[in-house]
Amino acid sequence: MPVTPRPGILDIRPYKPGAADAPGITNPVKLSSNENPMGCSPDAKAAFERASEKLNLYPDGSARRLREAIAEVEGLEADRIVCGCGSDELLQLLGRAYLEPGDKVVQSEYGFLVYRLVAMTSGAQLISAPETDYRADVDALLEAAGEDARIVFVANPNNPTGTYLTGDEIRRLRDGLPKDCLLVVDEAYAEYVDLPDYETALPMARDRDDTIVTRTFSKIHGMAALRLGWAYADRSIIDVLNRVRGPFNVNLPAIEAGVAAIRDTEFRDRSAQHNREQVALLTQQLRGIGLDVTPSAGNFVLVHFQETAGKTAADADRFLTERGLIVRPLVPYNLPNALRVTAGLADDNRKIVAALTDFMAG
Repeated sequence: MPVTPRPGILDIRPYKPGAADAPGITNPVKLSSNENPMGCSPDAKAAFERASEKLNLYPDGSARRLREAIAEVEGLEADRIVCGCGSDELLQLLGRAYLEPGDKVVQSEYGFLVYRLVAMTSGAQLISAPETDYRADVDALLEAAGEDARIVFVANPNNPTGTYLTGDEIRRLRDGLPKDCLLVVDEAYAEYVDLPDYETALPMARDRDDTIVTRTFSKIHGMAALRLGWAYADRSIIDVLNRVRGPFNVNLPAIEAGVAAIRDTEFRDRSAQHNREQVALLTQQLRGIGLDVTPSAGNFVLVHFQETAGKTAADADRFLTERGLIVRPLVPYNLPNALRVTAGLADDNRKIVAALTDFMAG
């Protein structure tokens, strides 16, 4: 008889990332994981290559140089930053440090799948607050939180919907939550946003001891392979995370590449501009062939399909995959009739639009 894990662990469905292969296709176009189609900063790549000469050495366990570089660029305090093996690790550490079995965790209806993993791993109760037009609803989140929520997760912008809460809404959410409830604002896609009513929650995290903001190097910095993220919060929260993280949780090449990437603001801005243009074009062209597309502040679009046989999201996904175009089905998010399409290079996006034009006309 095998050794059994804690109750609830076997109820967890392992996270399934976006597909990377299309059967029978040699070089498929991968638009399933919201990666930066422009790659990473040349400076980051050079720093990574230099770090390969030091693979026999342990990294600095505190990632001091990286924290200082982030603080310099973002106008923050280095001792209020902690780095992790992707922001996913930091989310998991929050669950390990702050949740007990039976605690209440709240997310929006179509929140990032990792929040569910964090809750279930800790034996916590996950409540999903209804969204309005695929957008987080502050009133619904507050109602779900009640007086006893321990953690509330909000992705801003949200994945997979691409929608966002304004700065005023985030502040209203925080003000309405219990003081002993930790608000986690996941800003994985924040650097892509250029909208007048969007605000990062970093200033709020500076002023409060009950809010934490997470960021990642996987998206706009184009370093998904290196698994690197960071979080900013009150020193008391950072101290807790430093107590529960591994002693060398961020590897040396990631640290060195991260320092170079965060300082290369020209590459970041160029990536953001490319994304704005391509998301707008994708949205316009897909709507032009009769598809419903949710307005997106991220680097992807949420595309809705009909429930008619032969025209469903599953049908569209098969059609695209057969042509070497890989996108993300959203059944795990309870969005069975939608696909998430990463905004890729212009030529890749044209292929997606052309293929879906044929699909809709067939």
